[in-house]
Amino acid sequence: MFIKRPLILLTFLFLSGSIYSQQEKGIFGVDNWLSLWTEFNSGDINYNKPTQILSGTINKNTTLLKKETYLLLGNVFVTDSTQLIIEPGTVILGDYKSKGALIITSGSKIIAEGTQTDPIVFSSNKSVKKPGDWGGIFILGDAPTNKTGTIWDLDYGLKPSETLQYGGCDTESNSGILKYVRIEYAGKRTKKYGYFNGLTLAGVGSETILENIMISYCEGSSYYVMGGNAILSQTVSFRSKRNDFVFHNGAQSYLTNSLAIKSPYYTASGGASSLYLASTNKDDDVDPTKKHTHLEAKNITLLTISDDLDAAIEVGLVSEAMHVKKGATFSIKKSVFSGFNPAVVMNNKIMINNTNLNNMEFSNMYFNNCRGNIFTEGQPNNEDLENWYGNRSFQNVYSHGSDNETFISVENLNDPDFRLRINKIIASNLPDEDEE
Repeated sequence: MFIKRPLILLTFLFLSGSIYSQQEKGIFGVDNWLSLWTEFNSGDINYNKPTQILSGTINKNTTLLKKETYLLLGNVFVTDSTQLIIEPGTVILGDYKSKGALIITSGSKIIAEGTQTDPIVFSSNKSVKKPGDWGGIFILGDAPTNKTGTIWDLDYGLKPSETLQYGGCDTESNSGILKYVRIEYAGKRTKKYGYFNGLTLAGVGSETILENIMISYCEGSSYYVMGGNAILSQTVSFRSKRNDFVFHNGAQSYLTNSLAIKSPYYTASGGASSLYLASTNKDDDVDPTKKHTHLEAKNITLLTISDDLDAAIEVGLVSEAMHVKKGATFSIKKSVFSGFNPAVVMNNKIMINNTNLNNMEFSNMYFNNCRGNIFTEGQPNNEDLENWYGNRSFQNVYSHGSDNETFISVENLNDPDFRLRINKIIASNLPDEDEE
């Protein structure tokens, strides 16, 4: 008896540990980190009516209190090295008539540190909320971009424009904290400058804390990173009309343990990528001596949810998971791309050769239910890319499993769990220490 019990216990522990340690791809966690603070049915929530108004310029240290509900009236600028501190549980409503936006100028900080049980919420003040009801949040810093010169103006038509410069030389600059924050129904449209985004990070440095942020129902892109050295962790994009994550203008960014969920009927006509990488819109704007856009991503899950994915693909409502423009490079590991058409599209100006492919890494990936894997734009023959990324050394996996077979729970948006589940093995362990 005394011999068998330890053996039985060790066997049980080994089997239990195997269930919770072998599956490492996609978002991970011993517990479902989406619990409590996220909201996938935000249209059903009625927030309290505003009791305070935010407008104009904030140039003195200011604290927003949980006991109040704030109306963001027009474009609100935090300037002159000011700190805007927001208590956990505070609600800020963007005014849909004035299309309010919050702009943290370079040198100032936002300290919005919610908790898992008391997140900070930015939403619309309309009773029936729609994408684009208000502007969104801009955070400007003095980290580098790849543009000519050092300082650039934020080109979104915001005034006063003299306060809206970003860029510099401080890769570690600190623009504050966004943690346990939800941003809902942002991304207003302008005739001259296009769409705003849920969260725009322009020249934001690596000391800025960007964790546990959820952006949902955005009319523009959810996250738009312009240069800088931003590190994003446990971020969520849900039903964005355009791109979920954009990295541009020489961004040197890290994206870890993050989730993007697209829906065919919430995507712009013509399609939108979940992950979009580019270095410039115009070659003349780029300083060739500066770094091109580079993304290090690990344990991300990009997913399209549809009741009939094949039909949605056939009528053109589903696009690629990831689009890569010339000059951008990346390393994406232990991630899941599920339900796209195809998984990845590379710009046709990218030369497919060893030099470029060595700077565009996919390894330990799980490509699931995609209409094709990795293609060059406009070219149906992708044999060269298939041969390269299909090499055993990359350990990429290709599958065609249903959502219910692939993820723990995707149908119940009241309590979803988008961790990967294959043969009852759940993505629960931490990343390997030697890969940090």
